[in-house]
Amino acid sequence: MTIRLYCFGESGNSYKAALALELSGLGWEPVYVDFFNGETRSPEFRALNEMGEAPVMVDGDLVLAQSGVIQDYVVEKSGKLGVATPEERREILRWTLWDNHKLSSPAGMTRFLIHFLPKDKQPQGVIPFTQARLNAAYKTLNQHLQNRDWVAANHLTIADLSCCSYLYYPEPFGFERKDWPHIDAWLSRISDTPGWKHPYDLMPGSPADRASQEGKTT
Repeated sequence: MTIRLYCFGESGNSYKAALALELSGLGWEPVYVDFFNGETRSPEFRALNEMGEAPVMVDGDLVLAQSGVIQDYVVEKSGKLGVATPEERREILRWTLWDNHKLSSPAGMTRFLIHFLPKDKQPQGVIPFTQARLNAAYKTLNQHLQNRDWVAANHLTIADLSCCSYLYYPEPFGFERKDWPHIDAWLSRISDTPGWKHPYDLMPGSPADRASQEGKTT
């Protein structure tokens, strides 16, 4: 049975789950979530995920929300992108939780505020604050990667896929790869992995798609 992932291309958290599925070799298909027109707030979507968020994974009768949980399930089912020992698994969990709090959360917020809100609705005082928090996170990750190839093990794991998720997006939000050489090299190692795809190639939905649809309605 094919796994379905409810997702959209502009979502870094969806990308974490989609990339894990893609690199695991499991059979899956994306189901587009029309986030910008309110689909995640609809009663139908809330029945699927009470949290009203993407991604959501459906595998037969199993429904999972939250990207980290989905990634963990992918490891369990595929036997790939994980580790062998409890100590290594805790290291994956440590970096996944760090990413969710320190990196992905402010990255997603900053990118959304800059690129997906009208200029007159952007809370300008918030953006420099979240960018400062992001710079601290970039410093932590860059230093961690100084003498290692991967975040939590000696090979690619879901910890890498969690931490990298927002850093491939083309919309600028204050992250410049050239400023962080160890992150830059790590991102290249990930994108050189056979099967890797850019978020806009892996999932439906992009700013260009929305611009095209808006042009048809004006």
